[in-house]
Amino acid sequence: MKELTKAEEQIMQVLWELKQGFVKDVVAHLPNPKPANTTVSTIIRILEGKGFIDHESFGTTHRYFPIVSIEDYKAFAAGKLLNSYFGNSVEKMFSFFLKQEKVDLKEADEILKLIEDLKKKQK
Repeated sequence: MKELTKAEEQIMQVLWELKQGFVKDVVAHLPNPKPANTTVSTIIRILEGKGFIDHESFGTTHRYFPIVSIEDYKAFAAGKLLNSYFGNSVEKMFSFFLKQEKVDLKEADEILKLIEDLKKKQK
């Protein structure tokens, strides 16, 4: 899987949310200032070339839909982050977020519960 640029990721976020849509639908869901339809159309063609989306034709217009799920891209992006910045160590990454105070106590409790559930499954 290829990494997405910020603009490509923004378009994919919209398509993941919409499930499918025409260029005008994508533009309507982007924040202001909205890019031109031609700009979004160009990015969509790039995403199609990268294998992230496909389309259905309706005459001269196309309805686009994701063929890479958000979960698959999350796994790819998280793996890249983990490998590139934390030496493939979940402990180092989690420790980093704790030190940056990016995890509150409620989230930490939920993570501990997930860890306990995983321990139970592995026994």
